[in-house]
Amino acid sequence: MHARILAIDYGRVRHGLAVSDGLGITAHPLPALRRSSPERDLAVLRSVIDERDVRRVVLGLPINMDGSEGGMAAEVRRFGAELQLALGLPLEYEDERLSTEEAEFILKDLGYSPSERKKRRDSVAAVVVLRAVLEREATTD
Repeated sequence: MHARILAIDYGRVRHGLAVSDGLGITAHPLPALRRSSPERDLAVLRSVIDERDVRRVVLGLPINMDGSEGGMAAEVRRFGAELQLALGLPLEYEDERLSTEEAEFILKDLGYSPSERKKRRDSVAAVVVLRAVLEREATTD
């Protein structure tokens, strides 16, 4: 049995969320968290973690195409430090380059309308990030 992982695709308006299954094989999207206050956002994340028995958090890190980290990556790292302190769970960062584009492609390929794609894109991007982690870990187990 693997520890469940929560992946977060950080956003200024909403966070995309995805969780792994208990075997560490699949990633499932959860409803995106529309941001309001840091306290409420943290309470929602705590609730998701408790309900799903999450033991690790993966935070998508927006790396520039040249491999450097810009202002958004610094913002994500600050959020990650606060999140780790508040939750007390292991937290790691995963390169999320092109995850939003891949999510858009997946949703378009599935036939979602532009408005439906917009609603689902953040959480599907979190699935893309989480899937990368699960696939890498499957090859090292």
